[in-house]
This record gives sequence, structure tokens and C-alpha cells, in this order.
Amino acid sequence: MTMWVFGYGSLVWNPGFDVQDKVIGTVAGYTRSFCMRSIHHRGTDENPGLVLALDAHADAMCQGVGLSVASHQQDEVLAYLRERELISSAYLEKFMHIDLSDGRRVEAVTYVVDPDHVQYCGNLPLEEQAQIIAGAHGGRGPNTEYLYNTAAHLTELGIEDADLDWLVARVRNLAA
Repeated sequence: MTMWVFGYGSLVWNPGFDVQDKVIGTVAGYTRSFCMRSIHHRGTDENPGLVLALDAHADAMCQGVGLSVASHQQDEVLAYLRERELISSAYLEKFMHIDLSDGRRVEAVTYVVDPDHVQYCGNLPLEEQAQIIAGAHGGRGPNTEYLYNTAAHLTELGIEDADLDWLVARVRNLAA
């Protein structure tokens, strides 16, 4: 049985593990949004940044990538992902069905935001998101880098995200 991981943010461009296969995929019932405050990777306790998370919305669909893991690396990759993604318990680990663009339907390890967690900040206006992203910096670098890399790689894959496109333009303007 192949282990799959669903990437919709930094896992798209920085999975941190060997990817056996990478296929565009869609998860139903969630939207990609900057709805989680980052106090470790892209911000601090004093100046939190924002990172993307899957936020539950009944009618939503989110496109990202299905990343398959070689069978001999599955335990190692799962341990790595848990250390990376569950650092503050703001994400919940779920095994969800992903519809791949090649017609397959697979179950994938997926990290979704916990709406009851203190770091959850759903429904922030885009302008407020831009202001936060433009000024935050954490242990993995500037929040702007996270936004720019994610948007560029999604565009490269042909995945459209109008909110990310708007944020990139606005944050570039703020940073100028």
C-alpha cells in the first residue's frame, strides 16, 4: 500500500522527504487559506506570521498535490511530518480521500487546521493578511518567502488561487 501525503502549501515546494510520485489532486470540503498564526516557522510569539491551512467549508474544493512515499520510507516520513506539522498542535492529522488528476482516488495524510486552537484566525480580511505577512519573520525565514514560494509553485503546476495572487501583489507592494 502506497502512502500519500496531500500538499497544499509549503509541502508543494519543500516536502522535506523523497517524493516517489507527484500528482495534482483535489480534496473536497476544505479551502486553502492563511487561517493559522505562525509562532515558530514564519513568525514569533511577539510577532506572529500566517501560514496556510485547510479550513473546513462544506462547498469548497482545494487543489494541491498528492505526494507518494516509497514504502520503505513511510514510517520515517510520517514521523518527520508529525514533527514538522504538529509542532504546536494547531493542525490536525487526517487521512482523507484525494481525487488525483490521473483519475485515481487515494487516501492521503493531510493536515487541516483545528478551528478551536488559539492559533486559528479564519476569515481575516485579505488586507490584514497582507499586512501580517509583509512584516513577519520566524525560524524558517520571512513570511513573504513562504507566500511567494507557495504561489509560484502552484502557478507553475497550473493551480489557480485568486487570493494568493492578490496577496502576492499586495505584499510585494508593501515590501517595496
